[in-house]
Amino acid sequence: TQMMESMIDNSMPTRAEVMDVANAVLDGTDAVMLSAETAAGKYPVETVQAMAEICRGAEEYPALRLTRPQSDEPVDSVSQATALAAMYTANHLTGVSAIIALTESGSTAKLMSRIHTDLPIFALSRHAQSLNKANLYRGVYPMFFDSTLSEPQNVLRDAVSMIEKRGHIKKGEMVIITHGDVMETVGKTNT
Repeated sequence: TQMMESMIDNSMPTRAEVMDVANAVLDGTDAVMLSAETAAGKYPVETVQAMAEICRGAEEYPALRLTRPQSDEPVDSVSQATALAAMYTANHLTGVSAIIALTESGSTAKLMSRIHTDLPIFALSRHAQSLNKANLYRGVYPMFFDSTLSEPQNVLRDAVSMIEKRGHIKKGEMVIITHGDVMETVGKTNT
């Protein structure tokens, strides 16, 4: 918070505040937040608009378009490796329209959101808490989807169909889907 503190009393942010917000985005943060600037400031609308404009500008920075590891740390789980592989594929395979993560806890969507992409990431879950958390992840669109209502062999088809019906993708478009072989089990994304 206090990223745009001068805007409590001024309609324009300082150069330092602009750089702080932009650097937060460039560092891969999932969310930026305002507090007193909008709660008690004289320019709450202008503050939100300025922050949104700075974030959009930083997200357009060319270096963010490359898929690269976020650290030199080794991958420590199959779920993490699957999420990173899906993002690499989505960013480098021509014709991919969207990424779909069937997730129990939302962790797969969180891992995916750490890699920049221009593609939408749809986090599908039947758990409200997971969907609420996914709202904070960059580029992730949480959607309620109860995989227990589908026959096991139809889960992926039903997930894609739901997103098509809502107009987010067109029939026949290529998507990348992650899920666990054992549905309804937390931390088991492996496909």
